[in-house]
Amino acid sequence: MNLLRKILFPFAILYGLITSIRNFLFDKEILKSYSFDLPIIAVGNLSVGGTGKTPQIEYLIRLLSAKYKVATLSRGYKRKSEGFVLADANANAEILGDEPFQFFQKFPEILVAVDANRKNGIEQLLSQKEKPEVILLDDAYQHRKVKAGFYILLTAYGDIYADDFMLPTGNLRESRSGSQRADLVVVTKCPPNLSETEQLSIKNKLKLAENQELFFSCIAYDDFVYSADNKINVSETKKEPKLLLAGIAKPEPFYAYLKNEKDICLTYPDHHHFSENDIQDIVVQAQDNIIITTEKDYVRLKGKLPEEQLFYLPIQSKLLSAANQFDEKIKNYVGFSSGNR
Repeated sequence: MNLLRKILFPFAILYGLITSIRNFLFDKEILKSYSFDLPIIAVGNLSVGGTGKTPQIEYLIRLLSAKYKVATLSRGYKRKSEGFVLADANANAEILGDEPFQFFQKFPEILVAVDANRKNGIEQLLSQKEKPEVILLDDAYQHRKVKAGFYILLTAYGDIYADDFMLPTGNLRESRSGSQRADLVVVTKCPPNLSETEQLSIKNKLKLAENQELFFSCIAYDDFVYSADNKINVSETKKEPKLLLAGIAKPEPFYAYLKNEKDICLTYPDHHHFSENDIQDIVVQAQDNIIITTEKDYVRLKGKLPEEQLFYLPIQSKLLSAANQFDEKIKNYVGFSSGNR
C-alpha cells in the first residue's frame, strides 16, 4: 500500500460507512429493491479492477443458451450512447461498450442490452417481442435496486477481498461483509495447478457462510490467435517478432502466454478508446509484424488496424474442479425459477 493510500485511510472509513448504511437500508427494505418473475443471475465483485467477469458471463451463456433464451444486461462502461440500447446490426463497441459488443459478436443467438438503470433495462428486455427466459446481469453486485435471484461473487487469486481495504486506501467498493449476499463465490485467475492445501487456506480466509459454496477457476488460453479470416498456432507466433497490445486491467498473464524476447508490448488503460494518434503509433511500432491483442481490445481495434496484421487471443473461464457441481447449481436455480426443471 503506497503512502498516499495510507494518508487517505480516514476517507476509506467514511466511504465504508456510507456504503454500509446504504446496504443496511436495502436489507431492511427501507430502500426498495425490485424483483422480476424470471431467473436473474448477477455476476460481480467487491473490488474495482479485473476479476474475470467477462469470461464468467460467457461461461454462463455457454451453459444456458442451448436450453433457454438468454439475455445479458450491462451498463456499457465508457460507451458513447445513453439509456437503454438493444444490440442489433448497427451495434459497435462505441454504442454498446467493448464487453457487451464482444458478447453480441460471439453469441448471436442471445439478446445483448446495455442500460445503467438495470431496472429499466430489465423492463425493456421483457417488453421485447422475443422475451428472454434468463437474464445475466454483468457487474451488478452493488446494483441493489434490482434483486437478482442468484448472486455470483468473483474475487481474483492473489487479490482476494479478505486481504483488501475500502477505497481509496484499498480497492473494495463495499465492506467485505457484502460477500454474505453471494450464493456462491469463485476465486478466479488461479494457477491451473493450485494445490488443495492452498485452496483450503483461501477458503478459511474467506469465512463463507454454511449456505455459500466456493469454487476455483483459471483462465484457459486458446491454442490459436485469430484474425478476421485467418488463425495461427500460438507456438508459431512465438518464433517471430510481434507487437502485443493490451488495454485491460491486468495484462501480465496475457503477455506471459505469448511473449518472446523479440516482442514489443504496448499497454493502455482498461477500456481505452484508441485515438488516431494511438493507431498511428501502433502501426509504426508494429512495422510489418503481426499485432496480437486481447479479445476485448479486438472489438475496438477491428477496422482501425490492417486486417491482415491484427489478431486476438480468446480466453475462457475453466473451473479447477467440481465443474459439474457448479453447472448443476446454476441449472437447478434457473430450472426452479422458470418452472422448467
